[in-house]
Amino acid sequence: MFARSPFSCVLWDVDGTLVDASEGILRRLTTTLGHFGRTPPTRGELSKWIGPPMRESFQVNTGMTLAQADEAVVFYRALNKSEGYTGSAQLYPGVAELVHDVHAARVPQSTASSKPEVQVVALMDHFGLAPDLEAMVGASLDERALSAKSDIVREALRRLEAAGADISRPVLIGDRHHDVEGGADAGVPVIFVRWGFSWPHEADGAQAAVDDVDQLRALLLVDDDAGV
Repeated sequence: MFARSPFSCVLWDVDGTLVDASEGILRRLTTTLGHFGRTPPTRGELSKWIGPPMRESFQVNTGMTLAQADEAVVFYRALNKSEGYTGSAQLYPGVAELVHDVHAARVPQSTASSKPEVQVVALMDHFGLAPDLEAMVGASLDERALSAKSDIVREALRRLEAAGADISRPVLIGDRHHDVEGGADAGVPVIFVRWGFSWPHEADGAQAAVDDVDQLRALLLVDDDAGV
C-alpha cells in the first residue's frame, strides 16, 4: 500500500502552523515595545502579532508611523538574532512526521512564511525538516522586497517549478486569515489549521479547516492499494 496526494505540491506557513515560537515572540515584543515606550501585548493578544509582517503589525497594533515601525523592526530583529532564531521555538506535535511522510510520498514541499527567510531556514535546519523541502521561502529581512503573503506564495511556487516540481495542483497550509487571503490572491487553495493563533472566523474562505494533524494528514495523503 502506497501513499499519494490529491495535491501536486504542498506549501507550509511556519509560525502557528509548523512552529510555535510564541514564547520568544512575546518576550522580544515586550522588550521592543518597552524600549519604544509602548505597551507590550499580553499572551492573549499575540494573535494580533503572529501572522502579518512585523512592520505592518507595529503600525496597526501600536499606531507607529512607517519610519517608527521600520526602527522597531530593526530593534526586534537584532534581539532575535542575538537570542538565536531557534531559541524557545518548538514544533507542533505530529507536524514533523507529516512533513516527512509527504516527502516520502514524493510530493514536493516548500515553506511560504511571512517570517524572514533567514529565520525560516534556521528553523527548518534546526528541526530537521530542511531535507524534506525542495524550497524554503520567507520574507525579505527588510519586509520590503518580499512581504505580502500572496507574493511569498508565488515565490514558493516559482522556486518549486524551477526545481522541476509539478505546481499544477498546489495547496497552502496556514493558520491565519492572511494565509487564506494570500492563497486566494495567488490562486492557491488553503487548508486552515486551528491549532495556531487565530479566531474561528479566520478560516472563512479556506478550502477546508482541520483541528489536528490527523485530520490534516487525511486531506494531504491517501492510501492507494493500486500503488499509483
